[in-house]
Amino acid sequence: MTNNDHLLQRSLAAVWHPCTQMKQHALDGLALPLIPIARGQGVWLIDFEGRRYLDGISSWWVNLFGHCNPQINAALRAQLDELEHLMLAGFTHRPVVELSERLSALAGGKLGHCFYASDGASATEIALKMSFHAWRNRGREEKQDFLCLTGSYHGETVGALAVTDVALFKDAYAPLLRSAATVASPDARLAESGESAPDVARRAAADLELRLAREHQKIAALIVEPLVQCASGMVMYDPEYLRLARQLCDHYEVHLICDEIAVGCGRTGSFFAHEQAAIQPDFVCLSKGISGGYLPLSVVLATDDVYQSFYDDRISRGFLHSHSYTGNALACRAALATLDLFAEHAVIASNRALAEHLGQRLSPLTDHPRVRNLRQRGMIAAFDVLTDDPAFALRFYRAALAREILLRPIGNTVYFMPPYVISRSECDFLVERAIGALEDALQQ
Repeated sequence: MTNNDHLLQRSLAAVWHPCTQMKQHALDGLALPLIPIARGQGVWLIDFEGRRYLDGISSWWVNLFGHCNPQINAALRAQLDELEHLMLAGFTHRPVVELSERLSALAGGKLGHCFYASDGASATEIALKMSFHAWRNRGREEKQDFLCLTGSYHGETVGALAVTDVALFKDAYAPLLRSAATVASPDARLAESGESAPDVARRAAADLELRLAREHQKIAALIVEPLVQCASGMVMYDPEYLRLARQLCDHYEVHLICDEIAVGCGRTGSFFAHEQAAIQPDFVCLSKGISGGYLPLSVVLATDDVYQSFYDDRISRGFLHSHSYTGNALACRAALATLDLFAEHAVIASNRALAEHLGQRLSPLTDHPRVRNLRQRGMIAAFDVLTDDPAFALRFYRAALAREILLRPIGNTVYFMPPYVISRSECDFLVERAIGALEDALQQ
């Protein structure tokens, strides 16, 4: 019979875990815990001995409506009896058509064609390639470069790393990359005396304009995570930056790519984060929550103008990118069930009340002597911890697990991104245990 220790040892012997220095799992003292999980239920993960952990980060930001959601489960069971997968080159099927139609409708009909892959980094690669190729098809071969924000993160594949500005992930692979140029982040924490968040956004947009004025002839696209730069420490910024960036991209003929892999699907308070700036990007990348956290799925939505630049008699002008599991029927069915939950339960509206409750519960931290920059955008909340301890993140993570919550800091930033089905009492539990874990980590 499987127990925690048995599965842990088997995993260490057979599995290379992601984003991990594997030796940390084998060390004593400040070792990185490896937690065997037997099953999930709602916001809870449960090990083989019955110990529960409240999933406060939605299992790396993917789970929207809880583990083993009955409605998504039922949709997948039904799909299993119809079609599991079909190559999307030369064939189509109902789930992928319906999902594409519904995503286009959510985008106001202005992003009309969907191209599918399996993960967020692949979606980034697709958008970058589409932008470059669209300009090439229009006779603008010189437009080959990309811009990204300081501290940006857009994935781990080679093309996605090129528009990522996180040294820990990027530096080892620098010889492989055709790196993008960075422009100032509109991070609201950078406000100078007397400045507001919109002021910081305008200052960052001025930096973008300087770059575009000099180099727009060779720039294909600017890629941004709208409103929250997640992997660089939940950097939050004002929608004013997106409004100005859209204007500048229009003026200088540069595509705007909105990477909504983490911030889309309601995380920031609207289904698409860019909605809060009342703009239309040229590309939107979605992944993570789009399938409810069930199956690998990503999608790039593009404007009709981009689509038409590939529509031609010549095969070489087509977008010949492909993945074996493009538009997987099961994954698309999970995504359709996820969209059904949004529609049937008025999730965006109910999340506003839930986000307000989370913010209220966190508000006492503004008086904590070691806490800085408590901030929130929709269902994402974060604060920075004043400490010089290089092991703070690991100490907090271990202390949180000991208190039955899963929170995984990014450096000195503690953040919350729980599933939308979290109850108010579970939210209270999460925050209370997090405050306790903070005190434990600071005292060690």
